[in-house]
Amino acid sequence: MQRTIIQMSNHATSTCPQRSGGGFTLIEVVITMVVLAILAAVAIPSYNDSVRKSRRAEAFTAMAAVQQAQERWRANNATYTTSLAAPDDDEEPGLGISSTTPNNYYDLSVPSADGTGYEVTAIAKTGTSQAQDTACRRLGLQMQGGNIRYAGCADCEAFTYSEAHACWAR
Repeated sequence: MQRTIIQMSNHATSTCPQRSGGGFTLIEVVITMVVLAILAAVAIPSYNDSVRKSRRAEAFTAMAAVQQAQERWRANNATYTTSLAAPDDDEEPGLGISSTTPNNYYDLSVPSADGTGYEVTAIAKTGTSQAQDTACRRLGLQMQGGNIRYAGCADCEAFTYSEAHACWAR
């Protein structure tokens, strides 16, 4: 007696083509790339804004150094000074402070000073990432009659000073 064995393939009833190997299809790769592009489009500008905001601290620190130097100057003189130059420079004796912040993101100046107060400004340097700071490219501090007021803007001609300002974190 002869036996016949008939094997049936489980693939015979399947209507889907079978994938061989463990790779990705082109559509899966394209979808992944689109998702990554969308995430990058949202994350990179947010990251750059956070970096710019953190670099403002350099301007705040430099302006605080000017404040301290102005108070030392005023203790020995009748008025505050507009000169940041070192006392031994050929220029008018001043505070001995650099006119740029340590990492060269901002230029410092003292546009006005008298016997009762002064104004200090920090303006983002052209060509640095801080020049793209759309909210606080220009920072100002005003001390008048013992009261300190703050300002900040992107492209203003004159500051509007207040007791608290959005550019100055409290």
